[in-house]
Amino acid sequence: MATINTNMSANIAANAMTRNERTMSQTMERLSTGIRINSAKDDAAGLAISSKMTSQINGLNQAVRNANDAISMLQVGEGAMSGITDMMQRMRELAVQAISDSNTSSDRAALNAEYKQLSSEINRIGGNTQWNGTNLLDGQIGSSGSVTFQVGANASQTVATSFTAMGSTEGGVASATTTAGAGGNAQVSTITLSGTLREGDVVSYTIDGKAGSFAVSIASGAFDAVDSAVNVAGDTAGTVTAAFVDATTVTLTGATANKTFVMDNLQISRGVAGDIAKSDISTSASATTALGVISTAVNAVDSARASNGASMSRLEYAADNLTNVAQNSAAARSRIMDADYAAETTELARTQIIQQAGTAM
Repeated sequence: MATINTNMSANIAANAMTRNERTMSQTMERLSTGIRINSAKDDAAGLAISSKMTSQINGLNQAVRNANDAISMLQVGEGAMSGITDMMQRMRELAVQAISDSNTSSDRAALNAEYKQLSSEINRIGGNTQWNGTNLLDGQIGSSGSVTFQVGANASQTVATSFTAMGSTEGGVASATTTAGAGGNAQVSTITLSGTLREGDVVSYTIDGKAGSFAVSIASGAFDAVDSAVNVAGDTAGTVTAAFVDATTVTLTGATANKTFVMDNLQISRGVAGDIAKSDISTSASATTALGVISTAVNAVDSARASNGASMSRLEYAADNLTNVAQNSAAARSRIMDADYAAETTELARTQIIQQAGTAM
């Protein structure tokens, strides 16, 4: 049937060109962006799947960075503990030397001076070793020294490790004053503490060169007591006893009237440094005791280093595994999201030919 008002052949050609134009535009968009799914209408299910995979891949890549940061953090602590081990080995050597009676009292005093300086340095390193502005070895990082690293794309995919307390600079000595023993009175040295004190912190000192210490006890957030093992036999003052006065004050009182004593090497330490600070090598007997203390401390640091080393090894394997998973996930997402250039260029050539033919019609 021949008609004039309704040209069906032309309508069919126009509709065909519209559909072909739509297909050609989609193909050109895919070739321009390199992505097969540019909007939800291209592949609704594929878009949802690829979006979840993108979240997973981004999370995995960040987890790899987290693991590498954690390794670096542990390496900082390991470097500090390596230095502490070297100092303790030297202290042990000094203790072995001081035990021998081939040394005079002045020799032992010289040895003890180095021993105490090294003890102070261990405490300082423990309180000042930092990663990204956070102390690592004072027992306060994370939850009482325990830290958790996020090494997965999802919640609860973590690795936990701990940092052993080596020392501290949180607490300090505000002042130390002495009232000399005279007029029938015994000497009294008053120590006023400052800063933040933690349960078990050790306040150590020497009386006439011999080590003494007391441990801090905390109630309601304040320093409020000393332990009982605080008596020190001085050379001139007899027994010197520590006693609690108030929230920040302790007195050291000699037992002998009109006698004086020299208080020195006053410091507040924690953890491994706190254990060492209680010892001295001023006599053969105390050097023998110190030898055991140092040996125990070396074992404690070695154990901490071994634990951190195991964590570093674990994190390296975790990072490698995360990298592989992220790589394979990216390949899977590519198969869903990325445009197949061979297929799309073929489709573009087809739609361009049809467009030209349709226009001619």
